[in-house]
Amino acid sequence: MDKPASFKIDKGASAPHVALSGDWTALGLGRAGGQLAHALKGAKSADLDVTDLGKFDSIAAYALANAAPKLTIPDGRPDVHRMMQLVAESQPQERMGPPVHIEPVYAMLVRAGAGVENFGLDIFHTLAFLGRLLSTLARVIVDPRRIRAAATVSLMERAGLDALPIVALTNFFIGATVAFIGASLLKQFGASVFTVELIGVAVLREFAVLITAVLLSGRSASSFAAELGAMKMNQEVDAMQVMGVDTFEALVLPRFVALVTMTPLLTFVAMLAGLAGGVVVSWGVLDLSPTFFLQRLLENVGINHFWLGLAKAPVMAMVIAAIGCRQGLEVGGDVEQLGRRVTAAVVQATFSVIVIDAVFALLYMELGL
Repeated sequence: MDKPASFKIDKGASAPHVALSGDWTALGLGRAGGQLAHALKGAKSADLDVTDLGKFDSIAAYALANAAPKLTIPDGRPDVHRMMQLVAESQPQERMGPPVHIEPVYAMLVRAGAGVENFGLDIFHTLAFLGRLLSTLARVIVDPRRIRAAATVSLMERAGLDALPIVALTNFFIGATVAFIGASLLKQFGASVFTVELIGVAVLREFAVLITAVLLSGRSASSFAAELGAMKMNQEVDAMQVMGVDTFEALVLPRFVALVTMTPLLTFVAMLAGLAGGVVVSWGVLDLSPTFFLQRLLENVGINHFWLGLAKAPVMAMVIAAIGCRQGLEVGGDVEQLGRRVTAAVVQATFSVIVIDAVFALLYMELGL
């Protein structure tokens, strides 16, 4: 059994002389460490006498290191020397001083510089991810047997078919809202009948594909990031790499193909739902029958806006799938990183689809479409 630790202090010399006795261990230390620190309060150094010292461990070494900044130890106990040296190496060389006041302008510049650096690194990692994804896609095109059909079909169901209800319902109300706005505004000019053209162009060309992409950004991008991030945290991705499995072929490519395949279908359903919402409101508010609505839609809007809107869907799907998978594979080893990456996936995907829609709008305007 450890003997209780004790000490005696002789303050007659220039530096206090501390004689240690008993076992200075985790079990025998008790309150001796705190009492020694209180007795040496204000002293910059102390001389230790370890003649009667018994056992000594790292807990006692930390207690002595906190009692005085500088300790002089005789050569009789090499174990004490070694333990105190290990404790000194593990502690910071300089104690933290009071917080330094930073000028607001300087702090703003530092934060802006860090933001620019992070943005550049993010672009670099995105390009590296895109290059590897394209190379994997090229290998699969050359040898289609490499694609994992079962995983792709399962993901098509989860990312596509399971999203049909929310996509259809949301776009139905978007079409109804556009119809309400058009009816209330155009009625003032006696041009209520042009509500049909407004609904057709808005839904087919813009709202159906954009609302669908935004919903997929919140649904599929977050799902991909969370799934791959959890696998990364559980070291499943590392295990696959050790076994020689290409993680891009096994994890990224099925999600990419599934979303690119199903997004045009979801956009088509969104267009039908948006037009249905417009038909319901036009029939109830403007007394325009569904037959008249569809006839005027075919004559004055045409199929051109349908194809222009549908052409955006695969591009947006590629961006959403790539962002979700990349953020998932960037997850570190803790839950906080997982939450940050999932949030980043949703924010980046939503921002990207809005930017892509604006780019398509400018392109169509320049082409006169």
